[in-house]
Amino acid sequence: MTALLRTLLAMFTVAIVNLVIPTPATAAACATDPATPKRQLRAMWISTVANIDWPSRTGLSASAQQAELRAWLDLAVSKRMNAVMIQVRPTADAFWPSPYEPWSQWLTGTQGGDPGYDPLAFMVAEAHARNLELHAWFNPYRIANHDDPTKLVSTHPARQHPDWRFAYGGKLYYNPGIPEVRGFIEDAIMDAVTRYDIDGVHLDDYFYPYPVSGESIPDSAAYSRYGGGFSDIGAWRRDNVNQLVRELDQRVHAGKPWLAFGVSPFGIWRNSSTDPLGSGTSGLQSYDAIYADSRLWVKQGWVDYIAPQIYWHIGYGPAAYEVLTAWWSDVVRGTGVHLVVGQAAYRAGASGQDAAWQDAAELSDHLYDNRKHPEVAGDVYFSAKDVKADRIGSISALVSAHYSKPSLPPARGTGSAPAAPSITSATRSSNGVALSWQATGSPTSYAVYRVGGTPSTADPCFFADARNLIGTTRQTSYTDTAPGDTATYYVTALDRWQQESAPSTGKTVTSSGAFSVVVDNADPSFTAGSAWGTSAYSSQLYGADYRFATPVAASDPAWFTATIPGAGSYRVEVWYPANSGYNSATPYIVAAGGGNQVVSVDQRTGGGQWRSLGTFTLAAGTYQVVGVSRWTSTTGYVIADAVRITKV
Repeated sequence: MTALLRTLLAMFTVAIVNLVIPTPATAAACATDPATPKRQLRAMWISTVANIDWPSRTGLSASAQQAELRAWLDLAVSKRMNAVMIQVRPTADAFWPSPYEPWSQWLTGTQGGDPGYDPLAFMVAEAHARNLELHAWFNPYRIANHDDPTKLVSTHPARQHPDWRFAYGGKLYYNPGIPEVRGFIEDAIMDAVTRYDIDGVHLDDYFYPYPVSGESIPDSAAYSRYGGGFSDIGAWRRDNVNQLVRELDQRVHAGKPWLAFGVSPFGIWRNSSTDPLGSGTSGLQSYDAIYADSRLWVKQGWVDYIAPQIYWHIGYGPAAYEVLTAWWSDVVRGTGVHLVVGQAAYRAGASGQDAAWQDAAELSDHLYDNRKHPEVAGDVYFSAKDVKADRIGSISALVSAHYSKPSLPPARGTGSAPAAPSITSATRSSNGVALSWQATGSPTSYAVYRVGGTPSTADPCFFADARNLIGTTRQTSYTDTAPGDTATYYVTALDRWQQESAPSTGKTVTSSGAFSVVVDNADPSFTAGSAWGTSAYSSQLYGADYRFATPVAASDPAWFTATIPGAGSYRVEVWYPANSGYNSATPYIVAAGGGNQVVSVDQRTGGGQWRSLGTFTLAAGTYQVVGVSRWTSTTGYVIADAVRITKV
């Protein structure tokens, strides 16, 4: 699809939406908060090649593989991400029963070995159950991380067609210059597109192989046969890659117009010293080194999003983050192509990296820089294990500063918005407010908004950013566990293009009449000494992270301070992530009337939910109500995450 056609279609869609859904105010007239954007792709790469992320090793049982994947998806949800990019074709093999290529060796340890289930079908079902977009990630040309074709399963297409492959740098590749190869790669990818309910097709940065000193790519015979009309072999190689990208764009959208098609190229296209259109950098040029004309793909509108791997820190001389972000923003401007930045989570806090990467704020600062460029539509992090590791608290800092609220993925395509749903019930209970609604047609998902009080109308500014967005779901029900103040709820419907409907009619739920307050460890009213660390390791956490400490023969409590409105009886509940390595007798201190009371909690079990310590008589005032002590004779970390205090 050409850039002009995309622009005209986008203009037509906006016109239709404005006709169907008149609004008394535009988003431009609303004061929005850049810290709570309405639309932002938030994703992480889950690598399967060499078992980088998943499965953690070959040979795991199907149930063990599935449990690991669920944990990765839960991690994404806990970081308020809305998408994952999972590698399903890492080395000319498949994570689904493909008629074109063998089962991946990274599943069972043996190429062609059946894992006993369909991993791609499982990925889709589990991601959608959490309302995460699933972008299937394909490596187009890599056959193997070795150069011995006899190690491939005997039925492998690269063995059946030896003329399709070449060895280079100790690895095997399909030859991008052979038309039959290009058609085969596209067919293999389209099999997954056709058979599975994925949300996107994603290519990484491996096109022609990265240069190896002293070696030349052995494709002169293919150039002699197919390169007529090209003045040099470099131009021919770029055209081979261009054809793959262009044809995949056409075939993917012909098959399923709503899918997002994106590529994650090396961060530098060309340096300005080589080409005046290039960036102010001095690094490897993907245009020349791996024959990836990524700028052209954007300008021609052959991709829905471009996710350059800007894996360098702010101020880095050869390739500064802020320089490349500005350059790519300029490239996508006016094209209709979304810019999603590939972020180097693997560098943050890792040994051997520049001093800048030892600063916990580096990654967060990248997103502050992104705010200068409205073209930046989100970020994707490499890779999942580094998001989980959260070295030096870099991911926690980023989530706290930029992902405090959910966000909808960027809208794409030409689909018109669905009809507004209708809330059928909103009932307050001890667990919160249970909402149910009905929808017209077949929306894909829903967004739930909560506005304090009883507004007389649905002000469009309620929905201009995510400040009132409390969650998304693919179900027609949702439970809000917020405190019991009077609030009005709205629900919108979204389709496969992430086009959003007008809001439903608001449904007001009055105050429960009882005081209830939640204090999280990230709140200013929480205090802890320097011995208390911060982690987001467990998906059972409340909020963005939690605190942990080792037991000692001293109290050194972490305190949750709250304002108690009046003397009386209050139920005190605690939230913590559970782990077999945590403490079996964590002492919780409740500053009750008549003196502190200590309740021991086994934090090895029962995590990820509110757990009652009991009902206590509390005095009025603002003070340290609940503490978590380190003074316990049992082993394992003591955890301080959140408390809830409710008048009874």
